[in-house]
Formats: sequence, structure tokens, C-alpha cells
Amino acid sequence: MTTAQESLATGGMMAVRTTERSARRGPRLQPTAAFAGTALAFVAVALAVGAPSPLFVLYEQEWGFQPWLLTVAFAIYAVTLLITLLVAGSLSDHIGRRPVLIGALALQVVAMLVFLFAPDIGWIIGARSVQGVATGAAMSTFTAALVELAPEPQKKLGATIGSTAPVGGIAIGAFLTGLAVQFVPQPTTLVFVTLALLFAAGILVVVASPETVERRPGAVRSLIPRLLIPREARSEFAGAIPLFLATWMLAGLFIGLSPSILHGVFHLDSGLLNGAIVAVPPAVGAVAGLLLTRAPARRTVVWAMAAIVVGVVIAAIGMTAVSLPLLFAGATVAGGGFGAGFSAMLRMLAPLAPNDQRAELFAGIFLVSYLAYGLPALVAGELISWIGLLPTALGYSAAIATAAIVALVVQALRSRR
Repeated sequence: MTTAQESLATGGMMAVRTTERSARRGPRLQPTAAFAGTALAFVAVALAVGAPSPLFVLYEQEWGFQPWLLTVAFAIYAVTLLITLLVAGSLSDHIGRRPVLIGALALQVVAMLVFLFAPDIGWIIGARSVQGVATGAAMSTFTAALVELAPEPQKKLGATIGSTAPVGGIAIGAFLTGLAVQFVPQPTTLVFVTLALLFAAGILVVVASPETVERRPGAVRSLIPRLLIPREARSEFAGAIPLFLATWMLAGLFIGLSPSILHGVFHLDSGLLNGAIVAVPPAVGAVAGLLLTRAPARRTVVWAMAAIVVGVVIAAIGMTAVSLPLLFAGATVAGGGFGAGFSAMLRMLAPLAPNDQRAELFAGIFLVSYLAYGLPALVAGELISWIGLLPTALGYSAAIATAAIVALVVQALRSRR
């Protein structure tokens, strides 16, 4: 076992002892309050994912580093998140949801403080790395906990919030940071102090919430990197992979590259616009996911993939014609497809896994999703210096549309079956 795995195991066991002491005192929150508080803590994690994006351009102007380092700062988050998902994605199935969530939220506080006091881009990359570890540990565990804490008649609500909270939180975080950049003298202080306080509050909520799974053996063995999808969900999961690629590549395009596109293609340097273009797709996606909770999931997925194809085509035309309204229109249409499609897919997958394997399932989902989110953006960062920003963005858009078309065909065929 590696040093990193030993550290994770040790931290997990320490958190278990803390949780057991809390359990003996008894949870202070009723199940409904625990569900709502856990959902808000999950939104705070997503807020922190979107919040730094509008600040990256400010860092570049202040510190004068090479633009490709922005892509590194963006992608390192996805890389560390993926590694953590592989190592610790199913840990909470063994030691409980609360210990993992408490540790993850504590790491988020550390990341926010590193962001706050960072003197150069190296520290920002370090903060993103810590944030990736914290989010990787939290992502599948939060989603599983929400499904389990949801009121019994509304279990689908837990899956819906689990899929829309990351999307909506990213949007809110990016937009609020854009507002802060535009109107607040010290935006970094306001943003990162606020997030640190939200995570501290989230820790208190988790400590006071009921545990939803029983401890079982195998915690250390679960830290061996692997991707194991519960047997009952494997067929549906395999058919969902093109959808995960399309939706999260779309997120990577707008969260990772859109501020650079506004600067390099449209020659605009507005914190408000940077925040808005990052926020539009996930914001529309979150609303679409919530509004379509009761719609037939398979049919929703098919129409959502069609919306992504149409949206990225409109956005590509907007970039080529240097038309900001078309860029935002494309982001809106594609964002609706992103949220509706990803949410509907999670609604189909979540019931297929038993409670003690649900975090493992969500770890697999987010592993594929964040590979699609981070890896193409990293490749795009390299291509920008070779072929230019606009050709790279257009090629990225074409790749998203291709994945969405494949997903549409796969889901349409499964719908007929």
C-alpha cells in the first residue's frame, strides 16, 4: 500500500472514531433537515469548482505568466479528482458517509485558504490540486448520501439533486465571482473567505446528520485503485458513456476555455461577462434537470443530446462570426441538454445499485465524467499554441457534437428495446 493510501486509510479511521462519538450523542437533525443541509453543502462544493474560473484572467494580468498555465491550473483539478475517485470513491461504502464527507469538507477549507493567500500561479495550481482531492472524495459520497437521506416517497429527488447540484453550483459560483471581479475591490478575499465559511458550516451539518450505511470490512482494500460497477448497473452504465462524454466535455469547454475565448476571439475583458459565459450552461442545465424530474428519463436523454448538438453548432457559428449573442444562445441551448441529459441518466442508474455499492457506482460515473471534463481541456491547451485559439475551440465543439450524436443513437436504440 502506498503512502497516499495509508494516509487516506488513517484519516478515514480517525474520522470514523469522531463520527462514532457523535453518533453516541445522537444526531441533532431530523432526516428532512439533514437532507436539505447535505444538499446545500454539496452545492457549496460545486460553488468552489466554478468560483476560480473568472479569477484566472485576473491572475494572468497580475502575475504575467504564460497563458498555457491557466489550462494546467484548470486541468490539475480534474486529474487529482480522478485519482481520488479511483482510490477513495467507494471508501464511504465501508466506513460510512459522514467520515468521508467531514474529511472532504475540511480539505476544502484548506484549499480555500491556499487560494486566499496564494502569491503566484504555482500556489493556485497547488490549491486546485487540494480542491480536486477534496471534491473527488466528496462527489460520489454526497450523491449517494442524498439518495439515501431523501424522503422515502421522493428517492428520485435525491438523484436529481445529486446530478443538478454540481451543475447549478458551478454556475452560481462562476457568476457570483464574476460579479465580485466587476464590482468588489478585493474579490479574491470575499470569494474564498465566504467559501471557507460555507464548508465549515457544512462540516457541522454532516456531524449532526444521521449515518445512512453500516460499517463493513474492506475499507483498506477499497483504497486499491479500481473501477468496479455493480453488476445490475453495468449494461446501462456502458450505454451511458457517450452521454457522459458529451455533457462533461461541454462543461469543460465553457468552464475551461470560454474566458479565454472572450478575451482572445471577442477581445472582451469583463469579469461580469466571464462569469456569465461560464455560468450560463450549468445554470440552464440545473433548471432543466429540476423541471424535467418527472419526464420519462430515456426520452429526456434523447432530446437532451439533440439539444447539445444544436447548441454547440450555434455556439461555433457565434465564435466564427464573432457574435456574442449567438455564443450565449448556443451556450443556453447546449446547457439545457447538459443538465437534462445528465440528470435523467442518473435517475436511470441510481436505483440499479444497492445501498452498500451506490458510492462505487457514482464514483464510476464521475470518473468517466471528469475524464471528459479535464482531459480534452488539457489537450486543447496544448493545441492553442500550435493551431490557435479559434480553431481549437471549433474542433472542441465538433468533438462534443460527435459524442452527443453517438449518445443519441445509443439511447434511441435502447429506448426501442
